[in-house]
Amino acid sequence: MLNIQVGHSYFLRYDRKQWERGKPYPPLATIQIAALLRRMGHELSLFDAMLSGGVEDFLPAFRDAAPDLVVFYEDNFNFLTKMCLGRMREAACRMIGEAHAAGARVIVAGSDASDHPEPFLAAGADAVLTGEGIGALLALVDRLERDPHINDEAWTAGLPGVATRTGDGVRRAHVGPQPPDPRVVGQPAWDLLDVERYRRFWHERHGYFSLNMAASRGCPFRCNWCAKPIWGNHYNQRPAREVADEMTWLKRTYRPDHIWMADDIFGFRADWVGEFAERLEEEDGSIPFTIQTRADLASERMCAALAKAGCAEAWIGAESGSQRVLDRMTKGTSVSELIGARHRLGVHGIRVGFFIQLGYIGEQLDDLLATRELVADAAPDDIGVSVSYPLPGTKFFEEVKAQLGRKTHWEDSADLAMMFRGAYDSDFYRAFRDLLHEQVTLRQGPADRNAEASLRKRWDALIASERTHRSEAPTPASPMALQSVALPLL
Repeated sequence: MLNIQVGHSYFLRYDRKQWERGKPYPPLATIQIAALLRRMGHELSLFDAMLSGGVEDFLPAFRDAAPDLVVFYEDNFNFLTKMCLGRMREAACRMIGEAHAAGARVIVAGSDASDHPEPFLAAGADAVLTGEGIGALLALVDRLERDPHINDEAWTAGLPGVATRTGDGVRRAHVGPQPPDPRVVGQPAWDLLDVERYRRFWHERHGYFSLNMAASRGCPFRCNWCAKPIWGNHYNQRPAREVADEMTWLKRTYRPDHIWMADDIFGFRADWVGEFAERLEEEDGSIPFTIQTRADLASERMCAALAKAGCAEAWIGAESGSQRVLDRMTKGTSVSELIGARHRLGVHGIRVGFFIQLGYIGEQLDDLLATRELVADAAPDDIGVSVSYPLPGTKFFEEVKAQLGRKTHWEDSADLAMMFRGAYDSDFYRAFRDLLHEQVTLRQGPADRNAEASLRKRWDALIASERTHRSEAPTPASPMALQSVALPLL
């Protein structure tokens, strides 16, 4: 038996936008791995960075646990980890260095580590796992248990999907994206968390308490800009009754007021959601929940099933109101589908949020104004706005990587900095974002002609100034980006 400490490096305090938003969720993938290792008979502890005061909290927790092995396993269900934020990488490397200096073996897994193992290895990690890395993790744990004094070369020898240090640099036993590992099953190790600390935080900020779940892993769609270093385009969905039973257990054990379904795509099939709803009804297990989905999945049957199950809010990756931009993204959805999905969900009493992305390759002013028109016509209840963010492993990244300078990651999620030559500079997109948000807020309140007139003036002023914000040589749209994309089927 080994004494293992699992942890992650997403410190909410280091992301000012998310700290102000104040909606922290437990590291779901991290506690799933903890549960898996504990089922193997090992002693487990958890360092949960989410609500920690800062990276300085790690070393005392490490000393208390005195682990043989530290596994920094980032939460794959937290979309912010895909962005590989600079402050989180710095925090991870400091903790790795402290654990290594204290004599523990260190394994690292996550999106950033999969794409760039070098800084983590340089900080003192003994092994960096590529992708989900379950097979390699279990093999490393087994080897270390059998021989606690095994040297690093023998410990990692012959294992696919592992990056290690060598005298010449970094050795990668690379494997492509793999399907979600079937050994990650059952209840996450919720008992390792300070759930009451999360409850207090939520009540202080919002007056209610929310927890997270996941009914699936992965996403089968192929948007050009979406990074998928963990599961690629693989998608694995849990049985509907199993997910319903987990929600029922959470309701009875921790009494959350709300659930965030952390799936990239929740439900996928209306019959699955229907079975999920029926099981919840049988067990009186439903908790109001929020999902992420796609416009082309929001059929009338799907919307009715979601409402029956207790879905309170659905976020759709709308991205743009320009069909031209959607096609360049190989999004696979249409503007009319976005408007239709918003209407059908709304009819069933489900709030709708749109994720909007500004600045994609080839986007021009008329495309941006089409997005403004979409937000006005569809009238979503909320929006989340970002600029296109090139991440390794994507077609989008390959098109712009020659333009990337020293800044390859945002420091935090509020950065909203253009890292390639879009049509406009960062200031223009930030101003456009702010006006979009105000447009949504204004529409939801009582009629205010003065506020409406003020907003129109600011829109006019921004559009009149667009020439001063234009890039001298914006990235042209690649001909490959205009090719059609086949939608996946289960």
